Amino acid sequence: MRLVLWLLLTALGVAARADVPANASADARFVALYTEEWDWRRRQFPGIDSERESSAYDERLPAVDAKTQAARGAYWRAILRRLDAIAPAELSAENRIHYAVYRPQIENLLAGIRFRDYEMPLNSDSQFWTDLQFIADRPLRDARQARAYLARLADIPRYFDENIANMRAGLKRGFSVPRAVLAGREDSISTFIHVDTPQDSVFYKPLRELPAAIPADEQAALRAEAARILGERVLPAYRALLAFFRDEYLPHARRTLAAEALPDGKAYYRQQIRQYTTLDLDPETIHRIGLAEVARIDAEMRATMAATGFHGDFAAFQQFLRTDPRFYARTPEELLMRAAWIAKRVDGKLAQFFGLLPRGRFGIEPVPAALAPYWTAGRGSAHTYWVNTYDLPSRPLYNLPALTLHESAPGHAFQGALVEEQKNLPEFRHEYLSAYGEGWALYCEKLGREMGIYENAYEEFGRESYEMWRAARLVIDTGIHHEGWTREAAIRYLADHTALSPHEVETEVDRYISWPAQALSYKLGERTILELRALAERELGTDFDLRKFHDAVLETGAVPLPVLEAHIREFIDRERHR
Repeated sequence: MRLVLWLLLTALGVAARADVPANASADARFVALYTEEWDWRRRQFPGIDSERESSAYDERLPAVDAKTQAARGAYWRAILRRLDAIAPAELSAENRIHYAVYRPQIENLLAGIRFRDYEMPLNSDSQFWTDLQFIADRPLRDARQARAYLARLADIPRYFDENIANMRAGLKRGFSVPRAVLAGREDSISTFIHVDTPQDSVFYKPLRELPAAIPADEQAALRAEAARILGERVLPAYRALLAFFRDEYLPHARRTLAAEALPDGKAYYRQQIRQYTTLDLDPETIHRIGLAEVARIDAEMRATMAATGFHGDFAAFQQFLRTDPRFYARTPEELLMRAAWIAKRVDGKLAQFFGLLPRGRFGIEPVPAALAPYWTAGRGSAHTYWVNTYDLPSRPLYNLPALTLHESAPGHAFQGALVEEQKNLPEFRHEYLSAYGEGWALYCEKLGREMGIYENAYEEFGRESYEMWRAARLVIDTGIHHEGWTREAAIRYLADHTALSPHEVETEVDRYISWPAQALSYKLGERTILELRALAERELGTDFDLRKFHDAVLETGAVPLPVLEAHIREFIDRERHR
C-alpha cells in the first residue's frame, strides 16, 4: 500500500522537496515549506481560478477522484509534520503571522480530506457545475489561451464523472445534501442544456470576441472547434449530470437536516465551526450569543419602525415593507442603476474613512441566470459586485444601501482589491477567510451610518434587518445542526425577525441547512472588529484616529480573528507611545 501511495504521489508531482540545509533558520525552513506546498497546491487545482492570470493557460480541470484525494491528504499530513518541526517563537514577527494563517489553512484542507467533503461537492447555494461557468468570464487574449480554454472545456466530462462517482460514494454512507433543500435545483443544470445551438452556451461567450492579433482563419477554426466540443462533450456531460441528479441523487439524498446527523457528525460540525469562524466555540455558546444579539437588534428595529411614523405592530410593518410598490424596482436595469448610484456615493466618502485605498476598481453585474434563483441578493469580489435581479418583488430597495456597502466598497470589493495589491504577501495569504472577510463586510454596513449613506428611516431599518439576519444565523445554524430544529421552524424564525422577502427567507434557510457553520462567520467576525474598535477608542481617547484603525484592520490581509486581535493590540500600543 505504501509503495502504491508513493507512486501516486510521484505521479501527482508531490514527492519532491525543496533542498534546505539542516541548520537553516526557522524562517528559511518555513518559507521553503510554504513556497513548495503552494506551488504544488496550485498545480493540483488548475483551470478553476478565474481571478488568477496564469490560470488562463491551464489545459485541464482538477482531478477530484478518491485516489487523488487520498494522495493530497498524505501530502498535507507530511506538511503538518514538517510544520511541527518549526518553532513559531523562532520566526520573525512577519512570519509568525504567516504561520498563524498557514497552519490552520493546511489543517482545514486536511480535515476536508478526512471527512471526505469532496463527496458532497454542492450545496443549495452553489455547485461544481454552476461554479464552472465562471471560467467563461475571462477574455481570451491570444491563441494559446484560447486553445487552453478549449482543452478545459473538453475535460468537463471527466471532471463531472469523477464528481458523480464521489457523490455516489457519499450517498452510500449517508453523506449528502439534505433532500429537503434540493427541490428545483435540477434547474441549475438544465439551464446549461436548454440552448438552441452550441454557440448559445455560456461557455461560448469568450469565443465571440477574440483579439484581432489572432488571424481570421485561426479565429474561425477556434470557434468551430469550440462549437464541436460544446456539442459533442460539454452539453452531453450536463445531460448525463442532470439524469444522475434526478434519478439517483435527489431520490436517495438523506432525510435528516443536521450536520451532526452525518457520519461522525458532531466532530464534523465542530470542525466546520473552527474553519469558518477561526474560533474554538461550542454550538451552545454561539446559540446564546445569537439570542442576545437578536434581542438587542429587535429593540433597535422597533424604535426605527416608530421613527418612520408607521401605525401598527411589527408584523404589520413587515407586511407593509414586503408589499408596498414604492420599495421595489420595476426593472432589472433600475435595480442595477440604483446599486451603482449608491456605490458611487460611497466612493466619494472613502478617503474620509480610510488612508489605505486600493487602485483596483470593480464592476456591477447581474447574477448569472443559472445561479440567480438560489443566490442571495448579491455577492462581491475584488472585481465584481453581482446584484441579483431575479424575482424583483423579493429585492427591496431599502436593503440595497447595506447590501452595496457589504459587497462592493468598503466591503468585499474594497478589501479584496487591497489583498491583491499587497505584493509582499505570500500567495497563500490571498486565500479567503470567512470570519475576517464577512466580519469586515458586515462591519461596513454599520459604518455606512457614519458615512451618511442611509438616507431615511426605511433604509436604516433595512440595515438593521440585515444585521438581524446575521444575528439570527447564529441561532438558526446551531438550531438546525445541533439543537434539532426543523426547516419550518428556521423559516418561521427568520421571517418573524427580519424584513427579508419570503423568497429570500427560504433560500437563506436552505443555504444554512446545506452549508453548516458558514453563516456563523459574519456576526462573530463583526463583533470582534467592533470590540477591537471600542478597545482602541477607550485606550487612545482623543488620539484615536478612525482612518488609522481601519488601515490597521485591513493591512494584515485576511487573518484568523485571534491574530487580528493581537495585531490591533499592537497597533494600540504603538499609537499610545507614538
